[in-house]
Amino acid sequence: MPLDICHPTAPHQKLKLPEWYVSSLMMDRALDAVVRRVKKFDRKHDIPYLAGYSEDGKTIYIDRHMPKSFKLRGRTVETDRFLILHEEVEKTLIDQLGLHYLHAHQIATRAEEAAVRAAGVTWRDYDRFMQKYVKRVGDERLTKVPADLDTKPYRDEHDDDLLRRMLNCIEKGVVPKGFRGAQLRDAARDIRNYVRRHDTAGAHRAAAVKRAKK
Repeated sequence: MPLDICHPTAPHQKLKLPEWYVSSLMMDRALDAVVRRVKKFDRKHDIPYLAGYSEDGKTIYIDRHMPKSFKLRGRTVETDRFLILHEEVEKTLIDQLGLHYLHAHQIATRAEEAAVRAAGVTWRDYDRFMQKYVKRVGDERLTKVPADLDTKPYRDEHDDDLLRRMLNCIEKGVVPKGFRGAQLRDAARDIRNYVRRHDTAGAHRAAAVKRAKK
């Protein structure tokens, strides 16, 4: 894991508050600790939604088109470390605590936001920059998908369109050898079955009754 994306001064400043006290400097140190524990870091592939992780959790992927930093009022804000924190927290919550992706994602986003604010950057400025690239990367054809990319987030999101595009790349032979196409096909089938069960007149009436009772 390259250490050049870690904060160069955080480990050297002495805290004036107890170690357990919430502070920006302590958050910065905690972020560095997470980044240093990443076994493998990859920026050579196309990753839906900017970042992801391998099935075994040993590799953190960041989309190859995502800029490593952006300019904000005269300073350079490096973004890789924040994305790494999000993916590490999310993957750990899913694998170790068995959380659903959407729940793990919410907690990971809060951790990411805390780290961004601790760095002296407003979440609004950071998120505005990130969302710009989420849309661009999400709309383009996936041509270099990692063979071991964990597809659970896309399955839990019921992102049928994304899975279809990934499957299309597999069928055209533009993904790495050994990519688990069967997994994606199973995911697409499950999503279609989910929609078939829930997108019915009866399901819509039941949902309307449920909302009316609230």
